[in-house]
Amino acid sequence: MKVLQFTIPVAKEHSIVVQEEKLPHFYNHLHRHNEAQITWIIKGDGTLIAGNYMQPFKTGDIYILGPNQSHILKSDPSYFDKRRKKSVEALTVFFNPDGWFMPLLELPEMKALKRFVLSMSSGYKIPKEYADDVAKAMLKVRDSKNGLRVAAFIELMQLFAGIKALAPLANASTEKEITDTEGLRMNDIYQYTMEHYTENISLKKIASIAHLTPHAFCRYFKKHTRKTYVTFLNEIRVSEACKIMLNGNFENIASVAYDTGFSNAVTFNRVFRKVLRKSPREYLREYTQKVD
Repeated sequence: MKVLQFTIPVAKEHSIVVQEEKLPHFYNHLHRHNEAQITWIIKGDGTLIAGNYMQPFKTGDIYILGPNQSHILKSDPSYFDKRRKKSVEALTVFFNPDGWFMPLLELPEMKALKRFVLSMSSGYKIPKEYADDVAKAMLKVRDSKNGLRVAAFIELMQLFAGIKALAPLANASTEKEITDTEGLRMNDIYQYTMEHYTENISLKKIASIAHLTPHAFCRYFKKHTRKTYVTFLNEIRVSEACKIMLNGNFENIASVAYDTGFSNAVTFNRVFRKVLRKSPREYLREYTQKVD
């Protein structure tokens, strides 16, 4: 597998960088950068890994990713099938919290905003009820120029600071201790797992992908994700199971279990409940009630 550079530089011509993407799929390699990013998924679905956070993303979701927080927006496999002619769209705002913006936060009027900026390191997902307002504010940043863009950006950040229901994406981690070489290794682990989660991935096999002994791999993965590899693999499988159930393209719960790498429905139900605190049937029923 060809692995790209882990640290991805962001353009430095402006203090606030706005990037619009219209591509066949999102950039599918683990990466990080000094800049924090605010990303609105205008179109597309897949899996987001940010630090030790791993959950599906879908059209309309908005995420804040902290500076130097390793992440990957992995589009679903269908986006890599050229025959499907699928595409993704996103609007992203990048800024460096340690750059020009930090002195501004020392103003007495910016106390709440400063607290929010200092809390961003683990990332956030914007609650659905705030998504429309945040999307409008991001469009205002995109459409503004020069000093007006700075003003629009402060308005956007003030909006974030006023949201009380934000919960960090990832647990406290050792992100800043991850070297570029380690990042490339983690990328290999994530890529292999997301491409082969339906298979019986042995500890020996995944350790060989990371060029480590099984024992060393277990310690390495736990250190950098604060979870075991089996837990991570099960989260991937449950995430994919949720997508299948929500799409409605399945015969029964047992078929979903087999399609996502579980050996039987009993194990699937037990793992599903452990990950999401509810059974597959409860999850599906709650979703159906919300749609209705």
